[in-house]
Amino acid sequence: MYTKKFKKGDKVLVTSGRDKGKTGEITRILTKVGKVIVAGIAVYKKHVKATQNSSGGIRPMERPISFAKIALLEGDKPVRVGLVRTAKKHARISKKSGKTL
Repeated sequence: MYTKKFKKGDKVLVTSGRDKGKTGEITRILTKVGKVIVAGIAVYKKHVKATQNSSGGIRPMERPISFAKIALLEGDKPVRVGLVRTAKKHARISKKSGKTL
């Protein structure tokens, strides 16, 4: 299910959902479910019970977002990503400009 179009540290734009139009950086990729976690996007509050090692309370956490709901940013504009495979290496290219990302 994992696609190599997105990498950790990429700047992305959310294209649908509650956070539509917001931008952020990918902090983690969940390869088996085809989702990413973007910093500051899809934040919800989780109630955590106190333990001996940590105090309880309400903590903000980011939920995973599907690959289909994000677009990679080139400069400040969203672009579609294509994969080019040669004998020696693989590269990501912008479908709009043709530049390597």
